[in-house]
Amino acid sequence: MDSTRVTEQPTSYERPEPGVTPADARGALLPASTPTHGPGMTSSSTPPSASASGPAGGPAAEHSQPGAGQDAEPDAHRPRPTPEGIPHQPAGESGTPGTPGAPGAPGERDHRPDAPAGPASDGPAQTPPSQDRSARLPDGLERRTGQVTSPGRPTPMRRDGDRLRFVGAATRRIARGIDLEEIVMGLCRATVPTFADTILVYLREPLPVGDERPTGPLVLRLRRSDRIPVARDTENGFVPAVPPEPSALDSVGAERCTVRPGSALAEVLRGVRPVFTDAPAARAALPELLGEQGGSAVPDGQRAILAPLRGRRRVIGAALFLRGPERTAFEADDLLVAAQLATHSALGIDKAVLYGREAYIADELQRTMLPENLPRCTGVRLASRYLPAAETARVGGDWYDAIPLPGSRVALVVGDVMGHSMTSAAIMGQLRTTAQTLAGLDLPPQEVLHHLDEQAQRLGADRMATCLYAVYDPVAHRITIANAGHPPPILLPLGGRAEVLRVPAGAPIGVGGVDFEAVELEAPAGATLLLYTDGLVESRLRDVWTGIDQLRDKLAATAQLTGPDHPPPLEALCDEVLDMLGPGDRDDDIALLAARFDGIAPSDVAYWFLEPEDAAPGRARRLARKALSRWGLEELTDSVELLVSEVVTNAVRYATRPVTLRLLRTDVLRCEVGDDVPQLPRLRQARATDEGGRGLYLVNRLARRWGATRLSTGKVVWFELNHGG
Repeated sequence: MDSTRVTEQPTSYERPEPGVTPADARGALLPASTPTHGPGMTSSSTPPSASASGPAGGPAAEHSQPGAGQDAEPDAHRPRPTPEGIPHQPAGESGTPGTPGAPGAPGERDHRPDAPAGPASDGPAQTPPSQDRSARLPDGLERRTGQVTSPGRPTPMRRDGDRLRFVGAATRRIARGIDLEEIVMGLCRATVPTFADTILVYLREPLPVGDERPTGPLVLRLRRSDRIPVARDTENGFVPAVPPEPSALDSVGAERCTVRPGSALAEVLRGVRPVFTDAPAARAALPELLGEQGGSAVPDGQRAILAPLRGRRRVIGAALFLRGPERTAFEADDLLVAAQLATHSALGIDKAVLYGREAYIADELQRTMLPENLPRCTGVRLASRYLPAAETARVGGDWYDAIPLPGSRVALVVGDVMGHSMTSAAIMGQLRTTAQTLAGLDLPPQEVLHHLDEQAQRLGADRMATCLYAVYDPVAHRITIANAGHPPPILLPLGGRAEVLRVPAGAPIGVGGVDFEAVELEAPAGATLLLYTDGLVESRLRDVWTGIDQLRDKLAATAQLTGPDHPPPLEALCDEVLDMLGPGDRDDDIALLAARFDGIAPSDVAYWFLEPEDAAPGRARRLARKALSRWGLEELTDSVELLVSEVVTNAVRYATRPVTLRLLRTDVLRCEVGDDVPQLPRLRQARATDEGGRGLYLVNRLARRWGATRLSTGKVVWFELNHGG
């Protein structure tokens, strides 16, 4: 390989051009440096044209003449540029005797690429005039093209090395983008003003995703257009001295166009390769893309390149590169540069669309796996938060849930599946569904964890998770908790100090062959129970127990703000808890569930046992009437007596053990009737000839809401009525 071909010059964004102020408005590319006249070159390095050109083989032979065609073949032998700060040396000054180019070596000649041909000289050769390709003549003409160049305008890329460096820097900038906007912006900012004065990027609407086959006509919409920047581009160092004057390029561009099948624009896009707009097909396609006025504003000649953007499967858009009349026109090699920019941008856009679809699917999966709204349960108020590990990875294995249970109880669940990927989210969804099903069977907390452990083993050998399952009874003011390797909950009593509950840790779900233990604790009215995942208390900066201590102190400090007689609001408490997270604490997703125990006062509860006999419905009506009279709810007497009579009648018809009747007065009046028959009643439409089957129909019409829940010992049928108390 010729050593004179591999030396590359820095581009304009690496070092300012000598003689041009740093306030260059256009960030012109550097000219090639003065070539080196190195000694000791062999005769094989002499260009064949050197001996034939004679003295004319100097600068004039290496540079294209003014007015030369722009498609002329570039010189195959270019001089090696001189590094900055190294002066030219006459041949023979640093040579060694007996070697070519050394003093005293007769018959040898200077074999520099730029040395004039002629007889060998014993003396040192004279250095020819400077051969700076971009040096401007005294009259302001650019030496290579002969065109007038104004100060602050970018000079053309004259060498293959300039184009290679520009393409490398531009593609790196495009590749840094993740989403669609970043990729398109990277293309625009890498192109303007180094390669073009204006760029217009059109993308298909809607963009096809993966192997999807687009339907309908091909519609292109202007996604972004960039022109010469007015403000400083701090990344590449373009500092305009004065704002650029308005030009015809400012009016180029239509917002939307529909590509007609068989049209000139459709043919150009189908060709895939970039083309100059002076070609007949491209010139005919411009009005369709830009509109009639925009097409006429495009400069004539080779000053515009139309480059189709093709993804993996099909054309997804087009890019239009424009140069103004005062700047050097594009060359044939610039079509290759435009092709590289279009290819990298199209593939990046294709991947960004796929990534956006995957992120949308993952986000929807995570959203549907978590409860959309927490239920309103009697005697307890709830609040929750969920934070993903990062905005770019919104899926994870953390979940929380609140499940109403018979007897006005509520199950509080929080869990964490190993990892935070789409697989973890799918496993989490299966475990959450299993927990809801088990809760509907009214199983004890330790039994629920045992069945979850079995389910995790069926899902796979490495499906591990932690879980905490608690059941709160607002009538008894008690809470039963079972733990499977999860961080312990924190209880904040009213006017007291936050306390980490002592709950047996147990083994994580998925280990198999272990027993889980449940503990029953006091849950006083006004207390707050906080359930959370380890992402809240554990990170690279602190271990889990240090985080738990900090969380406890945070809860205690927040409770002091409202005083000893008033618990802090739940929503504000959750926000305060999340504020303890530092910048380096978001290593994992976070699930948070806070429960405020209001409970039900004993004076608001009425409870009886009824023998399964024919007199039970009448006795139930009398007991309900007395309770309503005591609570001052006489206006509900008729409705309650009718509904209680129907439900108790259905219960004693099949029950073998005493039937339970309980009335609860909260914001609504709730009636619960329990028996030992597991079959649940179903609402049906009774026929005119049926003697029964109308009891649940009356309940459905008169009650605010009603339901039936299966228990391990039978079932409970309940209904609620609104009251004005």
